Amino acid sequence: MAHNEVLLLKPVDGLGAEGDQVRVRAGYARNFLLPQGIAVPLTVSNRKQVEALKKARGIREAKELNGAQELAEKLKKANIAIAVKTGEGGKLFGAVTANDLHDKLVAAGIEVEKRRIHLGQPVKTLGKHEVTIKLHPEVSVDLSFEVVSENPIIPAATEAAPAEKAERPRRERKERA
Repeated sequence: MAHNEVLLLKPVDGLGAEGDQVRVRAGYARNFLLPQGIAVPLTVSNRKQVEALKKARGIREAKELNGAQELAEKLKKANIAIAVKTGEGGKLFGAVTANDLHDKLVAAGIEVEKRRIHLGQPVKTLGKHEVTIKLHPEVSVDLSFEVVSENPIIPAATEAAPAEKAERPRRERKERA
């Protein structure tokens, strides 16, 4: 398989940040990275750009870290309650997912990408729960939220229904002649 060395001009998830010299498959470089302007072929003249790109990278990463820390402070102060429909005994219809949590955060004025919310498994019970929000490789926040019932909780019905069924008289069958 043919490989090319390219110089990244923009950060690429799973590949590297700007200023990195990476070795990628020739087709990936030729068909995606180069036409999108994300990378340039690694040549002697392009190697001179490395220092300028690394300086820009340092500035960008510092700015992202500060932004993530500010957002973490907002999230620590946030009080999120998600109202859900429930049935008998407080049993949820469906589950609370990361999408529901994201919608509540946006409604509260806190912009977080959905993919940053790590819920693990959907929440299927009422009460307090925690979720981890990874804002930056160095900044993550544990957010507490509460799942509450939208309607009053009705206690589960007792087992009286089968007893009533047994007390009913049976209909007699008509004999066919």
